[in-house]
Amino acid sequence: MSVWGRNNLKLSIFGESHGAAIGVVIDGLSAGEPIDMEELKAFCARRAPGKSSTSTKRKEADIPQILSGMLNGKTTGAPLCAVIQNSDTHSQDYDNLKTTARPGHADYTAFLRYSGANDVRGSGHFSGRLTAPLVIAGGIAKQLLRHRGIEVGAHILSVQNVKDRAFDAATVTAQELLKIQGKEFPVIDDQSGEMMIQQIEMAAKHLNSLGGVVECCAVGFPAGVGSPMFDGIENILSSILFGIPAVKGVEFGAGFDATRMTGAENNDYYCIRDGEICTETNNHGGILGGISSGMPITMRVAFKPTPSISRTQRTVNFVTKEECELVVKGRHDPCVVPRAVPCVEAAAAFALLSLLV
Repeated sequence: MSVWGRNNLKLSIFGESHGAAIGVVIDGLSAGEPIDMEELKAFCARRAPGKSSTSTKRKEADIPQILSGMLNGKTTGAPLCAVIQNSDTHSQDYDNLKTTARPGHADYTAFLRYSGANDVRGSGHFSGRLTAPLVIAGGIAKQLLRHRGIEVGAHILSVQNVKDRAFDAATVTAQELLKIQGKEFPVIDDQSGEMMIQQIEMAAKHLNSLGGVVECCAVGFPAGVGSPMFDGIENILSSILFGIPAVKGVEFGAGFDATRMTGAENNDYYCIRDGEICTETNNHGGILGGISSGMPITMRVAFKPTPSISRTQRTVNFVTKEECELVVKGRHDPCVVPRAVPCVEAAAAFALLSLLV
C-alpha cells in the first residue's frame, strides 16, 4: 500500500503523522549521482508546515536525514533511506476520533480496513504529513532530471473560484518554472496570489476550508518514451499523483476541456521549429498513445477542501452506531493547495525519472 515503483526504481514511504519519525526508502538509484543536500533541504522547506496564515500552525523543520545510500555527496547504488523526525505533535487532540468519524476523512474507512488497530493520531498513515517523505524522493528525482536537461515545476492554478494564469502549454520554459519555485506563494500572477491568500484566510476565519487546482509541467523530457494501453505516461503519473492525500482528479493537456472542442480545434498541428518536430499547440499535453511527443508534459491536479474543519458537524459513532455531533480539534491547513505544489512536483518528477532509468 505504501510502495510505488516500476522497472528499476521504487520508493517505500513509512511512518505515521505522530510517530517518532517518517521516511522513505528509494531503491534503484544509479550509483555516482551527485545530490545537493542544501537544495534538497530548500525543496523540503517549501512543503514544511507552520510558515504562513494559509497553512497549519503545526511547526516542523522537515530537515531530511540520510541514513544510507549516499556518501560524499553522491549516491552509492544502495537503497537510499531518509527520515524526518516528528517533534510538534498534539496527539490528545485526536482521542475522540478512535470511535467518531470526521466527515470527508478516512476515519471510518480506516477503522473498517484495519479493524480499529490503525493509528488515528494526526490521521496516522493517512495524513498529509506523509507527503514529506514523498517530497524527499521527488526532490532527489528533480535534481537527477535536471542533470538530464529536464525541469519539473508547478503553480497554484486556482483556489476555489480565484484563478492564476495558466502555463502556455506549447511554449512554457524551464526558466518560467524555476521563477515560480523561488516565490513564497507559488503563482504566476502575484495579484491573483494575494486574492487567493485572502480567500483562504477568510475561510479559516469562518472555520471552513477551500480546495483548488495545481498545474504542473515538465519541459525537456525526450520524445518516444512510454508505452500504450496500461503502461502509458498518463497511467504512471496518475498512479503516483493519486497517492497524495486530498487529490480527487488528474487531467493531462486540455483534459476535460477537450470534450467541448471539435477535432479540428483539439488536434495539435505538426510543424518544424528550430529544426525539431513539434506541434503548434499542445492540447495533448506532451503525451500521445501513452508516449512522450517531446512537447512539454502538462497536467492539472484537483484537491478537495481540507475535511478537518472546526465547525460542528453531523456524524456517527461507528462503534456504538449512534448519530452524534463532532467538533474537530487539532491544527489543520485551511487549504492544502499551497503546500501541495511541491508535492505534485515531487510525484511527477519521481514518476518521470522512473521512465528513464
